[in-house]
Amino acid sequence: MINRRKMLVLAGATLAAGASLIAWAETDGHPYDTLVEMGYPAPQEGELVHVPPTMADLEAADMKPQAKAVIRRGYDLFTNTQQLRGKNVFNDMNCSSCHLGEGRQPFSAPVWPAAVTLPDFRGKNQHVNNLEERIAGCFAYSMNGTPPAYGSDDMLALSAYHRWLAKGAPVYPDQPIYGRGFPAPERPDELSYANGEQLFVDNCAVCHSEDGSGLYQDGEYVFPATWGDGSNNWGAGIVRTHTAAGFIKNNMPLGQPLSLSDQEAWDIAYYMTRQERPQDPRYTGSVDEVVEKFGPTFHKHSSYGQEREVDGHRLADHANWGEKGDEVEPWNVGVPRFESLDVEE
Repeated sequence: MINRRKMLVLAGATLAAGASLIAWAETDGHPYDTLVEMGYPAPQEGELVHVPPTMADLEAADMKPQAKAVIRRGYDLFTNTQQLRGKNVFNDMNCSSCHLGEGRQPFSAPVWPAAVTLPDFRGKNQHVNNLEERIAGCFAYSMNGTPPAYGSDDMLALSAYHRWLAKGAPVYPDQPIYGRGFPAPERPDELSYANGEQLFVDNCAVCHSEDGSGLYQDGEYVFPATWGDGSNNWGAGIVRTHTAAGFIKNNMPLGQPLSLSDQEAWDIAYYMTRQERPQDPRYTGSVDEVVEKFGPTFHKHSSYGQEREVDGHRLADHANWGEKGDEVEPWNVGVPRFESLDVEE
């Protein structure tokens, strides 16, 4: 077991090292030169390249002070979502736990594309989603909670922050977006749980603890849980192995992106996504029912309902809802839209 005091020292050093990537837009010349120098792919001809504005840009912008205040509130919620703990958030996550660099960072699922590509159809819930509904999904799954109401102050503030980051980007762009999502490297022929476990201990436990419970210092949140009750639930996008592999390859260890091989990133993702976490909110009492309904779509990329090879444990075969218990239900899950429309596939 790693000494906890040593963990805190190393974690702080790693966090400081991460600033080099977070400040990717603060360079002279083309803002993506630093990323390319670090090993990320250069923008390709025809790709939409957008540099989101910063909060310093907001202060200098010619906008009503009331609008600036709401955007600042959205930024505050995005980077410290834990302030909604027990109300909308029931785990150890902030929005910025997955969307690094304040939601601006390429190859870390920057959030501004949502503001310019929505409303659009989303396969996860099989209907057209707007920006608020997309944010609400993160609360239900990634935060293992229940979202602020549509049109509420908090939801408006988060939406405003997303749109601020999209300032200057075209709406409904025809071209692909550079740095969007967590692009995964090519999947190796074989994935190793044992290798992923050792790699996690060697590379990840210093920040996330060997049991995946994350890291708190003096009661303050430092690094998120990667599984368990403090992590995202079985419906979160990052529990899909390819999504986790893309996040790890492009962003981890913090301050050392692209330092892991493709095989290492996939093996760590495989190990992490075969650990338990709170139940998918779409669960109604039977793992088999969830697999039947969502196995062909969302869960075909996750380990949900599968038997873990090391001990035969069937993953997600439980009614553990984590900190929120069984009384808090996300009101946005399973709500159909536009049922009266006749749509031809």
